[in-house]
Amino acid sequence: MIAVRGEGEVDATEAQEGIEDEVKDARTRRLALLIAVLAALLALVSMQDDNTAQDAIRSNIEASDLWTFFQSKTMRQFVIERDSEMLKVERDGASPEKQAAIDDLLKAWAAKSAKYESEPESGEGRKELIARAKAAEADRDEALAANNHFGYASAALQLAIVLASASIILGIGWLAYLAGGFGVVGVVFAGLGAFAPTLLPL
Repeated sequence: MIAVRGEGEVDATEAQEGIEDEVKDARTRRLALLIAVLAALLALVSMQDDNTAQDAIRSNIEASDLWTFFQSKTMRQFVIERDSEMLKVERDGASPEKQAAIDDLLKAWAAKSAKYESEPESGEGRKELIARAKAAEADRDEALAANNHFGYASAALQLAIVLASASIILGIGWLAYLAGGFGVVGVVFAGLGAFAPTLLPL
């Protein structure tokens, strides 16, 4: 036997279905907005990830070049000091004129050796090169630390986007909350990468 609904009963059912559709539409719109925000953050984080990787490579090359230059200066300084010692031995049995010439040469070599040791004007003495190489290494280490943080941030944001998309498709609400949690984790790692890359050693 078929039950016939009254007109008021049909209207109530349609109204209920309409409300449920509106709630679903509103939820879908909010999740779509969340996905758009997460995607925008992911794009920014990926760009910073690439930039920090390039910074690390550049700083590493600079540090390597500076250490090579430092070793070159060290070798030159060693050669001058060795030749100076040999010249001092030769000076002992030389004539006064030759001794004077040797003294002048030793003085010039001593000045050159001192310049190899420290040359603040150009920043190319051994002492200055050590400081510059260590600074470049510190920049490299900071860029690598930031790169690690941006990598974690990128992974977290990608997971958040996947979970938010799954929440829309499957209609499972708790996936949306999980997506939001991963999004927050991604933002935290991105913030650490941008402002405090060495705070958490990863």
